[in-house]
Amino acid sequence: MPELTTLLLFALAASVLVAIPGPNHLYIVTRSISGGRRAGLASAAGVETGTLVHVAAAAVGLSAIVASSAVAFDVVRYLGAAYLVFLGIRALRGEGIDVPEATGQNGSLRRVYVDGVIVNVLNPKVALFFLAFLPQFLDPSRPVSGQVVTFGLVLIAIGLTSNVAYALAADALGGWLRRRPGFARRQGMVVGGIYLTLGAAAALTGSRQR
Repeated sequence: MPELTTLLLFALAASVLVAIPGPNHLYIVTRSISGGRRAGLASAAGVETGTLVHVAAAAVGLSAIVASSAVAFDVVRYLGAAYLVFLGIRALRGEGIDVPEATGQNGSLRRVYVDGVIVNVLNPKVALFFLAFLPQFLDPSRPVSGQVVTFGLVLIAIGLTSNVAYALAADALGGWLRRRPGFARRQGMVVGGIYLTLGAAAALTGSRQR
């Protein structure tokens, strides 16, 4: 268990980093605008479930393996990019866009949740976050895995709060847009374009960095 002062410093620094918009936020905003509040909240929960997978991976050293192996990093990066492109193509074809608000439509919400998990799990930048940022707060004299889990849970709590805020704000915007006659015809193109852009960015960013 980290010291309280260290934990508070980590929470403050993590809050600043999490507040910066990124691919996960864009995914949540897209889902909220196209599917409504429940879709946005389901996607937010999915994204943070994906973060939980990264926390577990970091605790056992898997993220270190991915970051140290160029091949493994590229495999994860391209899988993530390919999945975003797949979501974009589905959206352009009019599939998987509207998520009904009715309580009986849980199947669609489960799909949104699972998509959020996959999008975040296949984002190697999250694994690199744990390697580049988290070690600054670790105390080598204490059990490292326990510290990683503690910091990870704090990060998930902060991330979930941020994601919910984005989802609610995007739902309000989506409600305004859905009252516009032309939005229903255009939302598939807009959503698909966002996913395809995210996929291209995920595929190209690592190449430019190297």
